[in-house]
Amino acid sequence: MANSSEADRGETAAHKSGHVRTKLGKTAPVLLVLAGPAGSGKTTLCNRMVEEIPGFARVITATTRPPRSGETDGVDYHFLSAEQFEAKVAAGQFLEWAWVHQKNRYGTLASSVLGPLAEGRSLVINVDVQGVENFRRAARENPLLARHMATVFIAVLLPVLRDRMVKRGQDSEAEIDRRLGTAERELLEAEKFDFKIESSSKDQDFKALLSIWRQVSERVRQS
Repeated sequence: MANSSEADRGETAAHKSGHVRTKLGKTAPVLLVLAGPAGSGKTTLCNRMVEEIPGFARVITATTRPPRSGETDGVDYHFLSAEQFEAKVAAGQFLEWAWVHQKNRYGTLASSVLGPLAEGRSLVINVDVQGVENFRRAARENPLLARHMATVFIAVLLPVLRDRMVKRGQDSEAEIDRRLGTAERELLEAEKFDFKIESSSKDQDFKALLSIWRQVSERVRQS
């Protein structure tokens, strides 16, 4: 659930007005919030934005799930125990958090988003559908988020998702079935997003995201 206490403590005059310094020439800073079913490629899109677009940074979220092979704490996620996560929730340090797949919690620290945006840096984040709704609630109370944020849904057909998850080889058949059940519910939320990408290839999806980024940046610049 969204929690405004951390945002209130870190809010500056720039936060209150919703205006920030633009450090990247004519490109206005944006917050792209990506969501989509497991296997939709949203993590790859986030990584490409950071690697290929100067000035973009990925918001590192926190989770109670254990790290997968090759993942690094503080780089891929902030991996927390259930007790550590709960303590941060109680302290009001999360902008949003949610249960995902009914067994793990994910969340975004307010300071990881509001600070960089106020400094004129663009951000991209990958969250679940519940988390996006919490971002929307936070944006209704925070002019900075309202001005700079855009939500993007990555839509993929269920048979394609199954094929991707099987090829990834990270999950059991039972886990894949459970994730597909979650994906079916998530796809019903797609029309609530500012933008939707109908996933095809990795390059085409990235091209679509770049187009969205330019549109949002121009909107921010003119506002």
